[in-house]
Amino acid sequence: MRNVVLISACVAMLMGCSQPKQEANMNNQETTLTQEWDKVFPKSDKVEHKKITFHNRYGIELVADMYVPKNAQGKLAAIAVSGPFGAVKEQTSGLYAQHMAERGFLTIAFDPSFTGESGGEPRRMASPDINTEDFCATYGKTQSNRRTTYHRL
Repeated sequence: MRNVVLISACVAMLMGCSQPKQEANMNNQETTLTQEWDKVFPKSDKVEHKKITFHNRYGIELVADMYVPKNAQGKLAAIAVSGPFGAVKEQTSGLYAQHMAERGFLTIAFDPSFTGESGGEPRRMASPDINTEDFCATYGKTQSNRRTTYHRL
């Protein structure tokens, strides 16, 4: 009997330690993206802009802007950019990403979990662990892009 209780406790503990997986967007809302320019800074004619989505390992959907230099040749180095707490990609981080793309980098400016167009509840919350995971997911997204090189992230 004691072994059964012990085994049951171990199984319950292992199930609780598994990687958290929640509904994409964590609030069951459909994400609709607009490709129209919605930034507070002017659009550069030297880069291509596209909105993208991807998920972090917690299942939270992240929304980002990807900037690619026009007429770029070969594999590009990539940079992930996010602003300070409360900032969104339509502000400074997007401007930085656009400027770096003008200089030859593939850049992704993203809204962290719980902020902007990205998913997650409650809204406007900070979590250092999840923010770190957001950067990891963004680098994973750049690695999956055929225009980037793994060794230059």
